[in-house]
Amino acid sequence: MRRVVAVTYEGFQLLDLAGPADVFSGTSLLVPEDGYRVEAASARAGAVTAYGGIAITVGTALRDIDGPVDTLLVVGGLSARDQVDDRELVGQIARLAGVARRVASVCTGAYLLAEAGVLTGRRATTHWLAAADLARRYPDAEVDANPIYIRDGDVWTSAGVTAGIDLALALVAEDHGHALARKVARGLVMYLHRPGGQDQFSVPMRAAAPRAEPLRELQAFIDGNPADDLSVPALARRAGMSERHFSRVFTEQTGVSPGRYVERSRADLARRLLESTAHPLDRVARESGLGTPETLYRVFRRHWRIAPGDYRRRFQAF
Repeated sequence: MRRVVAVTYEGFQLLDLAGPADVFSGTSLLVPEDGYRVEAASARAGAVTAYGGIAITVGTALRDIDGPVDTLLVVGGLSARDQVDDRELVGQIARLAGVARRVASVCTGAYLLAEAGVLTGRRATTHWLAAADLARRYPDAEVDANPIYIRDGDVWTSAGVTAGIDLALALVAEDHGHALARKVARGLVMYLHRPGGQDQFSVPMRAAAPRAEPLRELQAFIDGNPADDLSVPALARRAGMSERHFSRVFTEQTGVSPGRYVERSRADLARRLLESTAHPLDRVARESGLGTPETLYRVFRRHWRIAPGDYRRRFQAF
């Protein structure tokens, strides 16, 4: 069994622990001969209370951990920034990071890795709300607020809360392949395993939800039918409005123009296809509604300052 040591502390985020733990446990059901044993640990053994008041019993103090560690996983929580002052906690994280096969953090657990010196000279991410502060406090780390998770060598960091599940699935994929990771995701009734390159914000989060029900339905139509005619005249007809009135109302209620929303929706679909398929670029452009590889290239350069082929090489999930 692969030993996973999950580092907790007072005020940790319960889902940062429970989410990855369920991924590892689900994997062990499928491959019991090469599964995982998750062990919660803290600076001091005993009751540890998560943010929200739920307490867990931690039977292992970090200083007592000896022997091989497959994965050292530091969970996040609102108190993580204060926990960097716990020298015992930080010192033991630094010690175990030196002997573990790989090291990972969920959400603001990145603060503790940074304080322990693990993120020096490495790319890392954390919850988008904390990214700027993490970068300011630890300028030797290269903090990127966008990805769901980042791997830099044997160190992995993830964004907030549910992104820890995606991180754990990525670790399982590294050990056992993407097919098994997808089976675990299905067992957890997850829509899909999001690749690390995906932004912390989904397409609908890039625009406000319109107050008017017809416009909310139209947003869903745009996202679900990228290859359709999504021009302003066509969308206005579907909404039962004049083109001028539709453009004004859509922009007022979402904060973006219809054309910009359509382009970004198509671009995000193209990005997901690049991450999760081996489709040639002309097919990616066609299925995402962008039409041609030339348009695909221009849109990627405009939104992410990277060519589609370079993006695929960096973030493809298999």
